[in-house]
Amino acid sequence: MSQFFQVHPDNPQARLVRQAAEIVRDGGLIIYPTDSSYALGCQIGDKAALDRIRQIRRLGADHNFTLVGRSLSELSAYTKLDNRDHRLIRTLTPGPYTFILKATKQVPKRLMHAKRKTIGIRIPDNRIALALLEELGEPLLSSTLMLPGDDTPLMDPYDINQTLGHAVDLVIDGGYCGYEATSVIDLHEDAARVVRVGKGDVSLFAD
Repeated sequence: MSQFFQVHPDNPQARLVRQAAEIVRDGGLIIYPTDSSYALGCQIGDKAALDRIRQIRRLGADHNFTLVGRSLSELSAYTKLDNRDHRLIRTLTPGPYTFILKATKQVPKRLMHAKRKTIGIRIPDNRIALALLEELGEPLLSSTLMLPGDDTPLMDPYDINQTLGHAVDLVIDGGYCGYEATSVIDLHEDAARVVRVGKGDVSLFAD
């Protein structure tokens, strides 16, 4: 079974955040809260942990993984941003949005969309997630905690631990953080396109 940390959503305990970061650095797969729902997370270059995410969610090669970071400047090394993209993302983050962009050579090929060579990026408005990212000093490879066949992400930390404790190394209980996935905005072509309507307001993209 995984470890189970109860972390305060407003004042995350530094000791628990450090321990969570150590688990990630040691090749662990974690479940952590964001501003939209719970998510799976691991180190960017960790192939074994990535394979575990694929197995849990039964994901194919056409899935867009997401890099979750503290800031756009931290994430910009992994994506090709023009001025339009930069302004738009700065306007909407931190918040419950995932942006799909062309990946740079900093992104391992196995993380990219197989055909389009894209990657998702995200800056969450959640104190536990941001504290963990600060402690790690680098983005997390992440995927929404949604099981095959489900329409919504898992939301109760105790249920999550019962269901997936055998498959991950740590579940962070950050309280209720919602059950809606992020809104996904595809920016890798000329026109911004809403791929998924989730928690983030997409009225800015209405025709």
